Amino acid sequence: MATVELTKDNFEKVFTESEILIMDFWAPWCGPCKMFAPIFEASSEKYPDIVFTKINTEVEQELAAQFGIRSIPTLIIFREQIGIFSQPGALQASQFEELLGKVMELDMDQVRKEMAEQDTDSQNA
Repeated sequence: MATVELTKDNFEKVFTESEILIMDFWAPWCGPCKMFAPIFEASSEKYPDIVFTKINTEVEQELAAQFGIRSIPTLIIFREQIGIFSQPGALQASQFEELLGKVMELDMDQVRKEMAEQDTDSQNA
């Protein structure tokens, strides 16, 4: 699957229909973004079950603001609509590959359990 251009108009549909969603916030003038783009594109071809999206921060300023993007490139990853990763900076191919492996191996039942425990702890504090 090639990358999907994510916009405020298609965000809700893409977000709710994706088991794993990777958002790459970028801009045309950004050197590190240009270096990371081929790595991101190659991974989108290698992992067809993951939805790889690109958000041009120049065009989609509202989405960038919604996610608090302060530097680019920034990757944000959701699995089952739960944010599991957010980091600015370009990754090398091996780093990105390792990250994708961890995302796919993640036990989401355990993640939800830990989130529920944290909610309980914060309510009791």
